[in-house]
Amino acid sequence: MSAQKVKPSGVLGGLAGILGFSVLAGVLVAAMVTPALAVTGNTAKSSIGVFENLPDFIQLGAQAQQNQFYANRDGQPELIATTFKQNRQEITWDQVSPFLKDAVVDGEDRRFYQHGGVDVSSIARAAIGNASSGQIQSGSSTLDMQLVKNILVQEALGLPTVKEQNAAIAAATKTSLDRKLKEMKLAIGLDKRYTKKEILLAYLNIVGMGSNTYGVESAARQYFSVSAKDVTLAQAASLIAIVQQPNLQKLSDPKYYPANKIRRDQILAAMLQLKHITQQQYDEAVATPIESYVKISPPISGCRNAAHAKLACDYVSKLITASTTPGTLGLPPMVLSLGATASERRANFDRGGYKIYTSIDLNLQDAAQAALDVQAPANESRFQLGATANTVEVGTGRILVMAQNKVFDDAPEAATDPTRTAVNFSTDYPYGGSTGFETGSTYKVFDLANWLQNGRGLNDLVDGHSPQTYVASDFTAPCDPSQIPTTFKLKNDSGAGGIMTVRQALIGSVNNAFMRMATKQDLCSIRDTAASMGAHLATGKELKVNPNTILGANPQAPLTIAGAAATVGGAGLHCDPIIVDKVVDPDGKELPGQIKTCNQALTADVAAGVANAMVGSMTGGTSRPGNPNDKTPIGGKTGTSDVADHVWIMGTTTKVATAVWTGNILGHQSLRKLSNPITKQNYASNARFNVFKTIMKLADANPAYKGGAFGVPSAAIMGGSSAIVPGLTGQTAAQAKALLESLQFVYVDGGPVPSGLPAGRVVSTDPAAGTKTPTGASVTVFTSDGSLATVMPDVITKTRQQANAAIVASGFNPGNVTYTWIQGTPANVCTVQASNPSAGSAATKTDPVTLTVFGAVSPDGSGHYDPPPGLCPQ
Repeated sequence: MSAQKVKPSGVLGGLAGILGFSVLAGVLVAAMVTPALAVTGNTAKSSIGVFENLPDFIQLGAQAQQNQFYANRDGQPELIATTFKQNRQEITWDQVSPFLKDAVVDGEDRRFYQHGGVDVSSIARAAIGNASSGQIQSGSSTLDMQLVKNILVQEALGLPTVKEQNAAIAAATKTSLDRKLKEMKLAIGLDKRYTKKEILLAYLNIVGMGSNTYGVESAARQYFSVSAKDVTLAQAASLIAIVQQPNLQKLSDPKYYPANKIRRDQILAAMLQLKHITQQQYDEAVATPIESYVKISPPISGCRNAAHAKLACDYVSKLITASTTPGTLGLPPMVLSLGATASERRANFDRGGYKIYTSIDLNLQDAAQAALDVQAPANESRFQLGATANTVEVGTGRILVMAQNKVFDDAPEAATDPTRTAVNFSTDYPYGGSTGFETGSTYKVFDLANWLQNGRGLNDLVDGHSPQTYVASDFTAPCDPSQIPTTFKLKNDSGAGGIMTVRQALIGSVNNAFMRMATKQDLCSIRDTAASMGAHLATGKELKVNPNTILGANPQAPLTIAGAAATVGGAGLHCDPIIVDKVVDPDGKELPGQIKTCNQALTADVAAGVANAMVGSMTGGTSRPGNPNDKTPIGGKTGTSDVADHVWIMGTTTKVATAVWTGNILGHQSLRKLSNPITKQNYASNARFNVFKTIMKLADANPAYKGGAFGVPSAAIMGGSSAIVPGLTGQTAAQAKALLESLQFVYVDGGPVPSGLPAGRVVSTDPAAGTKTPTGASVTVFTSDGSLATVMPDVITKTRQQANAAIVASGFNPGNVTYTWIQGTPANVCTVQASNPSAGSAATKTDPVTLTVFGAVSPDGSGHYDPPPGLCPQ
């Protein structure tokens, strides 16, 4: 500031000020301006010694500026957001209005082009003023000296701690002779090192213009909504008027206008006096009311003020500045162009001046946002409804869409607005504050991938009956067996069930089928497959391995699920989601963004198998409502949490993958029980699908994102392993067990049942003999308890009546005895010719018995030999 006054304390302070400035003026004239002259006197010699020991070098470095964020629209970058610690935009000499150049020199340092950094005559006048007023004045400060002080303040703001910053700022601004001496010597060094043009431009770019606005370009845009090269004469003088007392003469509030006008008119008078403006220009300018040309621009700093993609802006900001904790999973690639360490990146980002080009596609982003606004209204008042949409590019991981229903706003006052939030629900906790959501049956994609990785096939048969009961011994989890519960019962979410192929199980999302699959897998291996596809807890921790995780109990971020879906679309190649394409530094040098980081999570054949089942889900399964009905092949998988408080759809083509989550931010309201007040459609049945279709249909219309055919699974992936349950009736339990295990079935003892077979012999199986059953499935074997065993008596030659008595005596049911009549003779009529079972054979008491009996000698009219009534009694 050019006219600041500070009253010294007491007579000694006043005397020190008078003597100090007087000596200083003499010393400067003799020692620096005319160093060849001899200086005498102890005071002068002492002062020169002190002065010579002060530093004389200071550099015009880059100052804190705005960071600008760009996204892509139709192949061209579009500015979406501006952030800054200090609102400054550095500009070149040609971008500054001549009015501003003249105004600052005429108003602040009219001898700027004549002195060498320190205006000795001004110091002498200040010394005389000190003597008469008893005050130390800084009216002798040249633009060079003011620039030095601003540079030192800016350097102080770059120190790592607030305590260090405050101490350095106090040292750079305190009213003292030693500070003034240092400032003067640095100003002289500055004037020797740089041209006047360079010094003046640096001043115009660094000077404080009120609040957090620095430099004439940002000030012109902030207060007048024009650039610095386009300001009027009155506007230029008003801007320079702020410099004298930024907090009292700024233009952010009309209450400061009167003070600004007084100083403005003084500057205009100086410009007129020095013939830099005409009398007419002066008259017009001083007659112009300040309110007539002030046009305050709305706030531009911060991601909450972004024109588009607020979440993406915030994600990038946190990504650049976040510290990483060793061992945290899911860490995205760092933006190393801004520094090798988090502290270095943060310092460079705070200093600003970077242009950050993101991968966001604004056409897709805007469409997704519009769909979310309708399908998941932010003002839903019955519960805390949240929804996100995330789209990534297959094969690169580039994030194309990051949208949510709640408006991103990290201002403190937004905390009470239910339609706004500072949380980014798409990302992991370090980059948005969300701890993720249960993913439901989308996790079955990981289970299926692991199933196929381990040599099994899509056409394997599995048991999807509902309900089923599971015990701890059913599962294998060597990495953490403590997570397996003792026993639990599981129902399917829908009516589907029974024996089915694995492909059908994925298409219908059959819970018990996948849980039965898990009993034949290693839960830790499933987790590792999921991790290779990018899956991890949103808190950065490792996935849990208890059986409930098969149904999506692990809370994950929607962006993670989109990346996993892209793994399937990319023939098994998983790429970490990335969002920074490139960075342009303050010097205009183009630097790389996030480095593409990929791993071959699945073989192409396994990925083709998973895609095959997911396509089935999209064309005829649970994902079908999300099918955009395009010809492009697309695979999908739905997910619903246990109480339907979270619902999902994830899907992929060979070019783009999208995950849409809808659910409770807090609480457990079932989405199946409420409908959208706007669309009148059920939240669970419609919202996620409508958003998904909107994004994927638009993406497919863009040649850059149009997908093609998925890979064709091999016969080994498609051809499942199954076998026919053999006939085991009459075998011993040991024989049955050996045969079943040789066919890779699991023998289950069903216990004894009433049977006529000898005790311990196999009576029946479940599934029954001849049934096609998945290998590895359980076959329950039932053995005889012997309670119905008997032996067929010998009834040959006996009469019908005698035979029946013998049969009943052996335990047979007389109601099960039937007769076949053949031609008899008078000698053998009514006697038994044969029996079935034959005499002496083992039988069951419930078995039917057929007796062949001699009947009539002559046939009846029908050719039969049935005896006449009463001839052969039973």
